[in-house]
Amino acid sequence: MKKSIILLLSIVSAILMTAPAGAQITGVELARKSQDPNQLLTHENEKVVREIEADADIIVCGGGLAGVCAAVSAARHGSQVILIQDRPMLGGNASSEMRMGIVGVKEDQCQEAGILEEMQCRNFYYNPLQRYTLWDDVIYSTVVEEPNIRLFLNTSVEDVVMDGEKIAAVKCWNSNNYTKYTITGRLFLDCTGDGILRLSGAEYRRGTEARSTYNESYLSNEKDNFNTMGNSILLQLRKTDEHHPFTAPDWAYHFTDDDFNYDTPKSTIPGIKLNYKIIWRAHDNNFWWMECSGVKFDTIHDANEIQYEMKRIAYGVWEYMKNHPDGRAKDYDLDWIGSIPAKRESTRYVAPYTLTQDDVVSGGHFEDVVAYGGWTLDDHNPNGFMNKGLASTEYIVNQGYGIPYDCLYSVNVPNLMFAGRDISTSHMAFSGVRVMATCALIGQAVGTAADMIIDKGTTPAGLRKDYIAELQDVLEDDDCMLPYRWRKVSPLTLSAKTAPENEPMRNGIDREWDGEDNGVYAAPGEVNLTYTWEKPVTVSNVRFIFDSDLKVRGKRMRKLEATTERMPMPSEMVKAFKVQVRVPATTRKDRKLNAADPAAGEWQTVAEVKDNFRRLVKLSFDSVQTDAVRIVVDETWGAEKAHIFAFDVK
Repeated sequence: MKKSIILLLSIVSAILMTAPAGAQITGVELARKSQDPNQLLTHENEKVVREIEADADIIVCGGGLAGVCAAVSAARHGSQVILIQDRPMLGGNASSEMRMGIVGVKEDQCQEAGILEEMQCRNFYYNPLQRYTLWDDVIYSTVVEEPNIRLFLNTSVEDVVMDGEKIAAVKCWNSNNYTKYTITGRLFLDCTGDGILRLSGAEYRRGTEARSTYNESYLSNEKDNFNTMGNSILLQLRKTDEHHPFTAPDWAYHFTDDDFNYDTPKSTIPGIKLNYKIIWRAHDNNFWWMECSGVKFDTIHDANEIQYEMKRIAYGVWEYMKNHPDGRAKDYDLDWIGSIPAKRESTRYVAPYTLTQDDVVSGGHFEDVVAYGGWTLDDHNPNGFMNKGLASTEYIVNQGYGIPYDCLYSVNVPNLMFAGRDISTSHMAFSGVRVMATCALIGQAVGTAADMIIDKGTTPAGLRKDYIAELQDVLEDDDCMLPYRWRKVSPLTLSAKTAPENEPMRNGIDREWDGEDNGVYAAPGEVNLTYTWEKPVTVSNVRFIFDSDLKVRGKRMRKLEATTERMPMPSEMVKAFKVQVRVPATTRKDRKLNAADPAAGEWQTVAEVKDNFRRLVKLSFDSVQTDAVRIVVDETWGAEKAHIFAFDVK
């Protein structure tokens, strides 16, 4: 019997180590290897529930945008990653289950780039009609294309195994394939929002601190309380040519004009905006204000009750709008209603530093800045929808306020990091950093840091002490803008000669900024985007930032899905191009080819890309001795000329 168990564990180990990229381990291979294919499975020879062990460098719990960006970033830098998601799709609040809009900074020049922008451009390419179910698979593709990621969908973390102060493993359950997993790792990233890895004993807080705790003037409460912002279920509408009344279920709320008869005064204080339930407008409405009470309900433990409450509200609101005598919604039908409430606020871990209102308002000037925000301090009324009138109060902030690394790792569990809605902030600061575009940037920062921690053999605290500057450089090279600084351009790029009009490609500012273009234009076929050196240099890598038009907010999913209007790719983005190097005649074995012009050399193509949809493109090729490198644009996505922000060589 013991030999059989040992053999079975060996088979499991072999399967886990050779699982295909992105594949969820379901036990199919295990069944095939451990069972006679000609044998009938019965209660005598099959386990109803399988138990499987898995291992990776980095374990990411939570597959929302923060978790996806964390996993992808860590994997791309070389770490072995397991991504655990408790839903059948990735994306969290942005997925087809919730359909919350992805928001972040409000200014065009500060728009988030990095992996988030890559996914949004990928969505334009594969999903021009912007269908939500296809958007799910755009996110999915971003993950499963990474060979260093193993994805566990429909898998919930149930417990944490500790080794002293450190997390040794997480225990998980998959109800779809009746499998229990024990997943061990060296570093654990909690991107769940709810902070399930609190099971480790990590310090955390839930609720709203007293006004005096961090001297936050925007708070009114004098004592700590458990109040949080609530959860929401969204509606999605479809334009129609005919009016048909809507009948809500009997168990739904049934509203009348009296329920929405309230004053909507505007704020008289500069920088403060008051928001109300937009009950009279069907078009351009994402119904965010249909929100359960964060006073009446616990946003984690009362999930089932919240789901029922939100359904009652949602059906009642639509019945009221659709059937209203003034015809405010007569041209729309209810196309979709959410089932899973999208969460705003639940748990915040305690890290070495807690981001506060003053940090956000003052711009977040941190030595260890690794991400940024730009959403307002948008504090929703904790009484939610049932508060008659005011739904939220927004406090305007500077765009691109810094978020420090010291908010992103546990103060008492040495191998626990976090990204997304559960980072270390006060309630008021949280009201701004909680939105998904900001969470995605934080996720990429944490994933990049996690890989560096594994590579350096250090800890999250050790990285902060010894390698924070290196982390910042890597993030900027990966197209993550950091506030109050610009990317360092490679020495090889700076040592080259180029035409004066090409200089913006190597100024380290990879976007339009304060009215400066910071890019160059190139028509297909032109060969003027060239770097040259007086003596041959060794080149093996190039990096480009193409213009994906950060100003286009249409990358973020539509509020009205049913349309035949196709979203075009950013027209000035490079669609197809070549990278060419000039090999001097003296370095070639066959010098006769250049005997007539021994100094000129010959142009050779070392990389070629077609159907590009990425803003950031990094290419590697065999090292080559060259005295010149150039990019030749073959095609744009529609414009006469391509717009390029950066061209680096290494």
